[in-house]
Amino acid sequence: MFRADIQNVHLFGVILLCFALFPEAGCGSADAGSCHEVKIAYMMRQIGPVELVPERPGTGEPLRVCVHAGPSCCTSKMEDSYMAAVRSEMQHKMRSYSFELKYLIDGHGKAFQETFESLVSFTSNLTCSLFDSAYSALASDCRLPVFQLFSDIRRHLSGDADSSLNNAVRRFYNDLFPLVYRRLLNPGIGRPSATSHLSFLSNHDDCLRMTQQDVSPFGPHPRLLVGSLSRALGPGRALSRLLRLAGEVVNSTEKVTLSRECGRGLVKMQYCSHCRGLTLIRPCTGLCHNVMKGCLVGVSELGAPWGRLVVLLQRLAATLATSSNHNSMELALLAVRNHVNDAILHAQLHGPRITATVRIKLGLSFFLSFPLKGAKGDKSRSLKKLSREFEISIQRYQWFLSELPEMLCESEMEVEQHTCWSGEDVVESYAGHVVGSTLKAQKENPETSIPYDNDAIANNKLTHVISTSFDLLVNNLFSFCKPRFMLELCVNVDNVGQTSSAIYRNQIKDTVHLNAK
Repeated sequence: MFRADIQNVHLFGVILLCFALFPEAGCGSADAGSCHEVKIAYMMRQIGPVELVPERPGTGEPLRVCVHAGPSCCTSKMEDSYMAAVRSEMQHKMRSYSFELKYLIDGHGKAFQETFESLVSFTSNLTCSLFDSAYSALASDCRLPVFQLFSDIRRHLSGDADSSLNNAVRRFYNDLFPLVYRRLLNPGIGRPSATSHLSFLSNHDDCLRMTQQDVSPFGPHPRLLVGSLSRALGPGRALSRLLRLAGEVVNSTEKVTLSRECGRGLVKMQYCSHCRGLTLIRPCTGLCHNVMKGCLVGVSELGAPWGRLVVLLQRLAATLATSSNHNSMELALLAVRNHVNDAILHAQLHGPRITATVRIKLGLSFFLSFPLKGAKGDKSRSLKKLSREFEISIQRYQWFLSELPEMLCESEMEVEQHTCWSGEDVVESYAGHVVGSTLKAQKENPETSIPYDNDAIANNKLTHVISTSFDLLVNNLFSFCKPRFMLELCVNVDNVGQTSSAIYRNQIKDTVHLNAK
């Protein structure tokens, strides 16, 4: 891959510099009596002060990781520098390999929100135009309720957990009712001539708002509007929330804390060969896989539910790209104007009954159907195009977390070499058993020794971060499957929540007792 090629070019540059500066050194080992190659590699990789590297290999140094018989070009301070270097390099690699995925999620998340914003703004203005053209007596006072309604719709589409379409629609019609009652059904009330009347009308409006649910002046139209918006906006809202969640999971994988045991394994894999003067040899593939799997076991555990999350994101994007007229977001937003118009016409048709009911409730004595205008062509097409593009792009990352350890090894594997570094010596092939990626499989990992006692599990920051993200992921998947119109998108999601969650927790439980067996 491109990242591996860059590192190969960098390594080739080190080789050339090695020969240019120290032509007499060659590419021998520490036993040849020189640590020049080690010094050059140490300097080029910016591991630490080059003065820490001895001129010649020595013995008797209290090494903790890179221990071997014979002279060594490493010191205990160099080991400390190597430990810091591998942590930094690992974080850099994690960010490098997740950059494209993170950019895809963040970029499309913003693009979807901008598209939703464009649709909501357009249909908000379209709804306001209804009052300008058909109900001029209401126009000035209805702008604020319309603005508030579409602000709530915007929040709902963004995935705001506290938003409710039912509450938004009810609040809109509660605010609309006093205006319709005074300006259309009883226009004489709507023209105060004194300041005192304004206070009276304000109190009167509050009373009218409270009676709207009982009087039901707009008939079934508020309920129909809620149903229409819920069906059509559901996939967009779910996509917004899942994209945000996916971004949080990717961020957590970048920020995982590497254990000291993981650091030792990385030093052994990448830099212990330098102690022997072997700066150009690559780690064996099997060694790298075992080390990376041990370091990233918590991330790999999320591989299966992450894969299902990607599938659900694909289905949501496909739904937005291929929605029928019944569930089209654009048509549902455009139809708000017609729903409001039908509701006002219903109130006008039943004006006498509504007025009589209000007077009883308060104890007081004193459609033309507009044609549905389509949104500007580019809005409809842009949402469908954006959704199709995202559906195709996100598919490549279905197994990203499961395959991350292997991907991180791509630049470390031997390239056209007949030998490789086993962590202790130069060999023709890695003799150790390559384990799986699961937490339980790490019991057999010859390269990392992960503690499995209760205290270690409870205090392991990596496990805590991933477990928290996992629970959030599962809970969100369940919440998206509750509405009836989303059922077809949630095939197998129950398995995500029940089987994957159970497997994950059982594996944690099993590892706590591994040492006891």
